Amino acid sequence: MPLKLLQNSGVPIYQQIAEQLRADILAGKLKEGEYLPSIRGLAKDLRISVITTMKAYEQLEAEGLVTAAQGKGFYVNAQDSEMLREQHLRKVEEALSEAIRAAEIAGMTGKELQEILRTLLDMREEKEIG
Repeated sequence: MPLKLLQNSGVPIYQQIAEQLRADILAGKLKEGEYLPSIRGLAKDLRISVITTMKAYEQLEAEGLVTAAQGKGFYVNAQDSEMLREQHLRKVEEALSEAIRAAEIAGMTGKELQEILRTLLDMREEKEIG
């Protein structure tokens, strides 16, 4: 489960870690009861602070995706995939609504906003392929 960190993405490192682990949990790559990499081990592998790794794991715990087991680390909780999907759809809708408001303030048309979204999606796909 190699994690990819982008140093200049503007997204905090802990959030990048949490997002990638969340995606792996939701996709079933990390299964119920499976332990996440140790906090110290992941920090060492990624050459980041233990505090940063801990913050990512605590975020996942707050979302109910993982649970801390004293002396053992964090393990994946059973997931209600439909409920989790709904939560993520709501977040997407909120973010897109905010983008629409910003576009309106900037005087953009719906077509211009769609073009920007398509460009961003294309750029993301190119990064994943490359």
